[in-house]
Amino acid sequence: MRKNLFFVWMLVFMTSCQAQNQNDFVIVGNKDGATLGYSPNSGVKIITKDGLKFKDLNRNGQLDAYEDWRLSTDVRANDLAKRMSVEQIAGLMLYSAHQAIPSASGGFGAGTYNGKPFPVSGANSWDLSDLQKAFLKDDNLRHVLITTVESPVVAARWNNAMQAFVEGLGLGIPCNTSTDPRHSKNVNAEFNAGAGGAISIWPDGLAMAATFDPNIVRQFGDIASQEYRALGIGTALSPQIDLGTEPRWFRIMSTFGESPALATDMARAYVDGFQTSTGAAEIKDGWGYQSVNAMSKHWPSGGAEEGGRDAHWAFGKFSVFPGNNFQTHLKPFTEGAFKLDGKTQMTSAIMPYYTITYNQAADGTNYANGFSKYMITDLLRGKYGYDGVVCTDWGITADEGKTPTDFAGKPWGVEKLSVAERHYYTIMAGVDQFGGNNAKGPVLEAYQMGVKENGTSFMRNRFEQSAVRLLRNIFRLGLFENPYLNPEESARIVGNPEFMKAGYEAQLKSVILLKNKQHVLPMTGKKTVYIPKIYFPAVTNWWGKTTEGKDDYPVDLNLVKKYYNVTENPDEADFSLVFVTNPHANADGGGYDKKDRESGGTGYVPISLQYRPYTATDAREKSIAAGDPVIDPTITNRSYKGKTTTVVNTKDLDVILETKAKMKNKPVIVVVSALRPMVFNEFESSVDGIVLHFSVSNQAVLDIVSGKNEPSGLLPVQMPANMSTVEKQFEDVPFDMVCHKDTEGNTYDFAFGLNWKGVIKDARTEKYGMKK
Repeated sequence: MRKNLFFVWMLVFMTSCQAQNQNDFVIVGNKDGATLGYSPNSGVKIITKDGLKFKDLNRNGQLDAYEDWRLSTDVRANDLAKRMSVEQIAGLMLYSAHQAIPSASGGFGAGTYNGKPFPVSGANSWDLSDLQKAFLKDDNLRHVLITTVESPVVAARWNNAMQAFVEGLGLGIPCNTSTDPRHSKNVNAEFNAGAGGAISIWPDGLAMAATFDPNIVRQFGDIASQEYRALGIGTALSPQIDLGTEPRWFRIMSTFGESPALATDMARAYVDGFQTSTGAAEIKDGWGYQSVNAMSKHWPSGGAEEGGRDAHWAFGKFSVFPGNNFQTHLKPFTEGAFKLDGKTQMTSAIMPYYTITYNQAADGTNYANGFSKYMITDLLRGKYGYDGVVCTDWGITADEGKTPTDFAGKPWGVEKLSVAERHYYTIMAGVDQFGGNNAKGPVLEAYQMGVKENGTSFMRNRFEQSAVRLLRNIFRLGLFENPYLNPEESARIVGNPEFMKAGYEAQLKSVILLKNKQHVLPMTGKKTVYIPKIYFPAVTNWWGKTTEGKDDYPVDLNLVKKYYNVTENPDEADFSLVFVTNPHANADGGGYDKKDRESGGTGYVPISLQYRPYTATDAREKSIAAGDPVIDPTITNRSYKGKTTTVVNTKDLDVILETKAKMKNKPVIVVVSALRPMVFNEFESSVDGIVLHFSVSNQAVLDIVSGKNEPSGLLPVQMPANMSTVEKQFEDVPFDMVCHKDTEGNTYDFAFGLNWKGVIKDARTEKYGMKK
């Protein structure tokens, strides 16, 4: 899809050299040149030279190289880096903690306005919070991560307020705002806290992979980048291109699956879509006013977590490679994000994962990736020639919590160092930026450590090297010329009907039909359906908030009534739809139990992909990796062999089997909303149909079930026959499980899926289906 909507309003100003007032900012055009935007309150003036207009960002009355939009990005970035003080560069190296617009009154994303919570402050929704003003002015921070926004109009006005604020400071460097993925349906973690809202909704991660179509991913990138720029967002903290080879890892949900070939092609399409501007929107080399920097993550892949435990917590800090398959995990980066089809050539930023990539560093160290000179300087920059921005994942320099389950800092491998020393290790490893750090103090301390060890000239050059990389990504987007937005245009662009339609069509293409006994589906016509309530268990979410358990309908019955008559009596129904989720643990993904530790155990327990209680009889006798010098120094074996665990939603299976009994011989269709692979052998033989999706809308599911659309999704990951094969597979190896075989003779292997005629065999399965 052509990128055109966001650029429409800018073209108006490019046709004239007359200044035009846009509420709080002024637009100045250049015929056949850059359009300028500035705040009349910032002190910035317009300089005219050679009949052209330029912004005097440092207010010195002359045109400096970094202010000259005719020059190349590299020339401008190098000029500006040399003008910056060490304190200013230290601020540029910061990436803020998560910011909601407006800030929440308490908890995650909290902030104040003139010392008061937002609801009682009298502030506008788009005003800068006290914290935001402080880190922008006092700490020279210029990279802000936003989560929820009240509306596109508020986001645009907040952007304008922020850009006007920083335009009047120092060298007039604009802010580069970023976001984690926000086009998916659900918010369930810190890394997608901005999802949903007034924006087009698309399949994400495994759901997008289930389309097996990189062209859809490219289309998504084209559209999402327009929406991002209309919200003032210049950097996407995505795509997540870890190779999803460990089925128990809860972040597998955001990957493109376990196929190196498919994940590589999806990664390339994603980055091309986000970064590429064309036509009048292009400034140079594919970059321009509709480009969004793609921060591909997580180098060198976090997809091989031991036992499926996640490195947001101390209990999941290790990724392991028992199959010696480390090089394969690099392919989505080295063959995808680093080898684009478009003119921008390669992803502009990289985020290493929290994990210690265990025993894979040639220098013999076992530091987390963000602290590892081997992983960043030797491998990423040296062997693969990457000279873009490297930004840590959020919070790696902070102290860890008191127990393995505390959601706190993630300084894996350097736990005993001070916060400032961790900053120094990171800088010397080759990293440019600190995710989640608002304060410049530790960066300046790290600078002084470097001066003491290597001399002032060395450290000044090292800081300028990072500054140039960071500034390139701001210059490329045209933000130095005009960072301001037209709020009314933002409202028209974000979530417009054309974009919503494209996202919904992609959702439809991601839905997978796994079982269709005797072609029971589609269920056409105005039939009567029985939908049982399910039990929503009490769970503790990502931020430690616990919700009470309850019985409720898993789908909006008003939506279902658009397709079928709904009854509460199974005897009156023609068929039943049972909506469940995959077997799952709490928000941390599982793998550690405080009660086990308190009772004298190690705390390490299995992660189960089945509903019923699971005992890990086939687990490793000894874990591959173990150890934390701060919180569990005595535990040298993280094995959970022989231990039992039960998922929080075990009652989903009861509902399925009870519904089958109530419906007698009438069809029972199970709809599974999954975030990772699961074991189907507990109920598959009892039901007539299974529809699987990776957290897309129920409307898309009903359009498939009713026959309005035909299913075309394919499995992007294997579905295991049992937990024994899950334990025996290697965390780093794709396609190494025994897959479930159903009563119809179909095996739920990678690239399997049904349409109304039967097993899908098409160009997609021919290209990717041979487990490439």
